[in-house]
Amino acid sequence: IDTAQAYENEAGVGRGIKAGSVPRDQLFITTKLAAEAKSYDEAKKAIDESLAKLDLDYIDMMIIHSPQPWANFGDDDRYFEGNLEAWKALEEAYKDGKLRAIGLSNFKQQDIQNILDNCTVKPLVNQVLAHASNTPFELIEFVQKQEMLVEAYSPVGHGELFKNDEIKALADKYGVSVPQLAIRYDLQLGLLPLPKSTNPEHMKNNADVDFIISDEDMETLKNLPTIEDYGDASDMPVFQ
Repeated sequence: IDTAQAYENEAGVGRGIKAGSVPRDQLFITTKLAAEAKSYDEAKKAIDESLAKLDLDYIDMMIIHSPQPWANFGDDDRYFEGNLEAWKALEEAYKDGKLRAIGLSNFKQQDIQNILDNCTVKPLVNQVLAHASNTPFELIEFVQKQEMLVEAYSPVGHGELFKNDEIKALADKYGVSVPQLAIRYDLQLGLLPLPKSTNPEHMKNNADVDFIISDEDMETLKNLPTIEDYGDASDMPVFQ
């Protein structure tokens, strides 16, 4: 289950966990430290707030949502010192048992290197936008060389891949849906895709990806023209 302080739904996720029948130790809960928390004190407070809202004794993983505050996303200032302050708070919570793992999201290579050069606990993951027609291959290679996992959010490109005729043709070739093809593409790159759905049937289909995309078709997917318009999502910093 992937949530975030910015989504303002941690309390609801916590209630769902309590009301559900799945044992806690069979759930993996990820939340994200607000992108704006760039001091030790702010981050420490935010971590405890997430624990309280989720009503959990521990969180399986917490990641920094962005190396920059959303209002400054993509600017030249990489907030190196602020990220080290936030990371220090995450490390402390990890050592105290409040967090079982800690990581990053939307971090570029220089942002990750800043953490690696100064950390006492290495990041477990970097969660990034990665899908056919927009795959950051150099960043993925760098992260994987650090023996970190790359998690891929929006594996269906916020729904835009449904509009791509080449992707639809390949999905038909394999007898699968566009989301299934997109998820399988990420898996074959060694990524952990994080599809989003509120439809139980779609959730089942998203998990049914026991097929192999051929090397030739993977090359086709890798070399699709870069998507330039994410429609309604284009206002979100990560889709710009």
